[in-house]
Amino acid sequence: MEIFQIQGEFITISQLLKVLDYIGSGGESKFFLLENEVLLNEAVVFEKKKKIFRGDIVKINSKRYLMK
Repeated sequence: MEIFQIQGEFITISQLLKVLDYIGSGGESKFFLLENEVLLNEAVVFEKKKKIFRGDIVKINSKRYLMK
């Protein structure tokens, strides 16, 4: 599991995907979420504006990230 440092109160799933280089722009996030397995605390994510807070665990396909 990798540690991801959140700058500020939260980050959206779209911003996270962009920072981690899964997508090139925010507009691609909708399609990425439909075609890949993205879980937030073991729940499937379909909303690109979903907020992620410290302590949350995000799984993107087979990689897991702990938000700090």
